[in-house]
Amino acid sequence: MSRFLFVAVLSLASSMSLAVADDVRLPRSSPESQGVSSKAIREFVETANQKIDTLHSFMLLRHGHVVAEGWWKPEAADKPHVLHSLSKSFCSTAVGLAISDGRLSIDDQVLKFFPDDAPENPSDKLKQMRVRDLLTMSTGHETEPKFTADDPWVKTFLAHPVPHKPGAHFQYNSPASYMQSAIVQKVTGQTMLEFLKPRLFEPLGIENPTWMSSPQGISTGGWGLMLRTEDIAKFGQLYLQKGKWNGKQLVPASWVEQATSKQVSNGSDPARDWDQGYGFQFWRCRHGAYRGDGAFGQFCLVLPEQDAVITITADTKDMQAELNVVWDKLLPAFHNASLPANADEEGRLKATLANLAVPENHIPNTIKLPGTR
Repeated sequence: MSRFLFVAVLSLASSMSLAVADDVRLPRSSPESQGVSSKAIREFVETANQKIDTLHSFMLLRHGHVVAEGWWKPEAADKPHVLHSLSKSFCSTAVGLAISDGRLSIDDQVLKFFPDDAPENPSDKLKQMRVRDLLTMSTGHETEPKFTADDPWVKTFLAHPVPHKPGAHFQYNSPASYMQSAIVQKVTGQTMLEFLKPRLFEPLGIENPTWMSSPQGISTGGWGLMLRTEDIAKFGQLYLQKGKWNGKQLVPASWVEQATSKQVSNGSDPARDWDQGYGFQFWRCRHGAYRGDGAFGQFCLVLPEQDAVITITADTKDMQAELNVVWDKLLPAFHNASLPANADEEGRLKATLANLAVPENHIPNTIKLPGTR
């Protein structure tokens, strides 16, 4: 091969590599070009720094473009973050994909999948429990089943009392999410992580996702997924786009609509984002938004009316206060048309985002996960 040809091939390979890298990352734009005020974003970050102890990362998408992003050191863009119960929204996506494959129905009875783990004399209400009830946290339980490292988790779940009619009583229930994962593994022969890799993670350019497993080798489903901030943002953008990515329908639009709509009532306080209804492992929010969320302030907020996605990772005990800052400071920042360029305010925003750090005196929150001691 001639030296000229070798250089040309090397140049082409480098260009292709850069193209792939650019395709994996979300496009970046200035806030004003996408109709968002740099000043308002900066004020959100400054207010959150004052009122929320503490944020770890923040990414704002408008019209599919990242217009602001920042990490509180020692957090970083390439560092995966534990999602806690934000994992549930990925879990229900796997259920939706398995249903679209015809591997199960949303109205299948739960006991159908686990005849060997059922109680000897299952109650009538347990027999009535369906996949839909797992998705909507309305299994009929009064309390969450308690998993341990010693007993099979599926058997523990099925042995737990079901005093209420399934579908009629909302009770937040992480073990119900684990059961969704167990069902997906039962009908596909793959863990939920394995099942989602070629169908969701790889098409979105999400690299090296990890998910905790139970002692029985089943992805925990309702918790334990670890992803980077931009990975979470991509997931939100996928749902904002009704399940379509780069022209391909990754998740059926009908499932996106069902999963993010109010399926059950969970309260009546108009000022509380946890009382706006629950879908299929997604919460409804005020202001026409919906979200996946996890303990200590992990959020994937989707705002269809603003064509925006807000991703936040954090370590805080007051998640409602975290959302209040979003509604108070970011919601007014969106405009229907692009804004005049504002280099001074954009520069101030970038400087603010580049100098974020977790306070030295912050004491990390901890959570006891099911099956741990």
